[in-house]
Amino acid sequence: MTQLDETDKRILNRIQSNFPIARRPYAAIAEDLNLGQSDVIRRVTRMRESGLIRRIGGNFVPEKLGYVSTLCAASVPGDKIEMFARVVNQYSGVTHNYMRDNHLNMWFTFIAPSRKHIQENLTQIAAKTGIDTILNLPATRVFKIKAHFNL
Repeated sequence: MTQLDETDKRILNRIQSNFPIARRPYAAIAEDLNLGQSDVIRRVTRMRESGLIRRIGGNFVPEKLGYVSTLCAASVPGDKIEMFARVVNQYSGVTHNYMRDNHLNMWFTFIAPSRKHIQENLTQIAAKTGIDTILNLPATRVFKIKAHFNL
């Protein structure tokens, strides 16, 4: 795991909920934090390459774009957790995944153009990982809660 210093934490605090919409967003971040643009880019690149940052991008309301979303849960043996997460993260419709202290220990959200597309992808994930029980819990009512991790 990448060790974070105070500058890394300041960058993460700045980008996770308020990424600038600008021609040169990293220059804007650097200016806000009194850093050099190349330093910000180098640090963000390092954190992405280490897996600390999985993606940088906008969050959209799937239904307003004609998409559907679902919450998925799987029971993954401890020795397969990293492999399962790597496979799941390869799918562009997966927005995030996380572990829970439960029999169903791996949870992830999936957004796609149709429920059929999601089910096809879940079938592929099961085939690639050997985890054949993945619960598909489609959203029937959506609640958006802002998650910001103050580092």
